[in-house]
Amino acid sequence: MSNIPVGLQYSKEHEWIKAEGLNSAIVGITDFAQAALGDIVYVQMPKVGQQVTAGSVCGEVESTKSVSEIFSPISGKIIAVNSDLEKLPELINQDPYGAGWIAQIEFSAPPTDLLSAEEYAQITG
Repeated sequence: MSNIPVGLQYSKEHEWIKAEGLNSAIVGITDFAQAALGDIVYVQMPKVGQQVTAGSVCGEVESTKSVSEIFSPISGKIIAVNSDLEKLPELINQDPYGAGWIAQIEFSAPPTDLLSAEEYAQITG
């Protein structure tokens, strides 16, 4: 069973979001997603300053099993990326909700179509 922390919000595409202040959020992929991918060997992150749209592809995660797209769970501007993942992509496997975060997004309107931990747990079974 995957770890699904309460207090975060989740997308149906297996990304998580954690509010950081009033208008930004930290984003990463869920424990369920990293487990399904296997050993992560490379992360193509979005660029700082890039505009992203909720539901659109903003990067990729490559594992020993496959390549999977990262979808932005919210619309806004990338204001930071986790540069540690360039040398240590396995941080996503080790700590998907902490050291394995991917990007910070500044948004103008809070997201409205994300799932609670309980709702996300229902879709991941």
